[in-house]
Amino acid sequence: MSEGQSPQNRFLQAPPAKIFAQTAVPMILIMLMNGMLHVVDAAFLGHFVGAEAMSAIGVVFPLTMILIALSTLVSGGMSSLMARQLGAGAQDAAETTFARAHGLALTIAAVLIALQLLFGHSMINALSGGDPVIARMAYAFLTIVVLTTPVQFLLGIHADTCRNEGRAGMMAMMSLGVTLANIALNYLFIAVFDWGVAGSAMGSTVAQIFGLSLLVFLRERAGTRLPITALGRHSWRGGWKTIAGLGAPLSLSFIGVALSAFSAILAIRLTAGAAYAETVAAYGLVTRLMGFVFLPMMAMALATQSIVGNNAGAGQMDRVRQVLRIALGTALVYSLAVQIVFFLTGESLGRAFVDDPAVVAMVGTIIRPMTGFYLFTGPVLVLALYFQALGKPAQAALLTLVKPYLLVPAGIALAASQWGTTGIWYIYPVVDAVIAVIAGLVFSANSRSAAPATLQGAQP
Repeated sequence: MSEGQSPQNRFLQAPPAKIFAQTAVPMILIMLMNGMLHVVDAAFLGHFVGAEAMSAIGVVFPLTMILIALSTLVSGGMSSLMARQLGAGAQDAAETTFARAHGLALTIAAVLIALQLLFGHSMINALSGGDPVIARMAYAFLTIVVLTTPVQFLLGIHADTCRNEGRAGMMAMMSLGVTLANIALNYLFIAVFDWGVAGSAMGSTVAQIFGLSLLVFLRERAGTRLPITALGRHSWRGGWKTIAGLGAPLSLSFIGVALSAFSAILAIRLTAGAAYAETVAAYGLVTRLMGFVFLPMMAMALATQSIVGNNAGAGQMDRVRQVLRIALGTALVYSLAVQIVFFLTGESLGRAFVDDPAVVAMVGTIIRPMTGFYLFTGPVLVLALYFQALGKPAQAALLTLVKPYLLVPAGIALAASQWGTTGIWYIYPVVDAVIAVIAGLVFSANSRSAAPATLQGAQP
């Protein structure tokens, strides 16, 4: 297809509010279903295995976030480039990006597998606080997850490709079936087969393999703009720096979450004393809950990225600004609702997952202060992916990296040294307020120059 606006691109034609809803709502349902899997999985582990399982999951949480970050590095960078290419009608360039993303993903996965086999044991032992039971569970879980990273990474690539083609509804239907199957498998492996945390990892692995196979089949059957045959027509090498550069802001934000979690776990080890096990278990549960409520915001931001990227690629900047206003308002309302719910529930959330009263009480102690200014989280994320969609990774990086790499670790170190474990949780609302101010300043400084970057590097 020649360069120029695609006549069949619904991102460029439907009313902004309608296309935002049509793109975001199915993605929200998809991510909520995926998030529900982790919440239900936590309930299975808490009730059928015990608090040690929750501690093991809490210990490996930073490492699993790094895996998600590396998956996002590829799929997010590919998505930023691909959306603008499809919007501009650059079919051959989009196919090239699709193929190169596969090569980059599988290369990263191979490196991760080698690192886990070489250093996995020592890394888990250092994080588990010397508890052999927690260390054994954590290592079993992480090994299974790392060995199946090729499937996880490819699933991310094909899901983001489907989103950029405007097929969010198909993704929602597929995700529903896969998630329900995953929940059933996890119950079978954890409660019936008594495989513990390894059963949780195995259930997710089987479901991801099924999901990837089903997604590829459905895309091909429905007639995709980026067929699987494109992988044979284009080289899988080259252009990796461009993809990684565009995906870096969001990817580094996930690595930053891992860094923040490492900082929190280290601070807990140094200050919690005999309460280390229940504090880590509660922290692990809170991170799962926070991850669950974060997913709809991520869906809104990704929907914004796809729509903004397509319209920016076609030069329709008025539509870009309309979509941004809609996304910011929606994210603000949602984030405020989450903040209120967490403040009102507290210990009730912990009681739904574990029976240990110490862990239940600690959940309330952690989650209320952590979400004190959570209302800013959604709008800041939307702005970050807005800048990424315009091909402005520096602005996106500023909004996604300052918090986890600088403010949270430094704040945790200060709070832990001055006020002990309890002080750690009060740093989060302070940081949220600071990053909201930074986001406002960045947006104001860039509001006069919202034109997208060129598609340099997009061509094969």
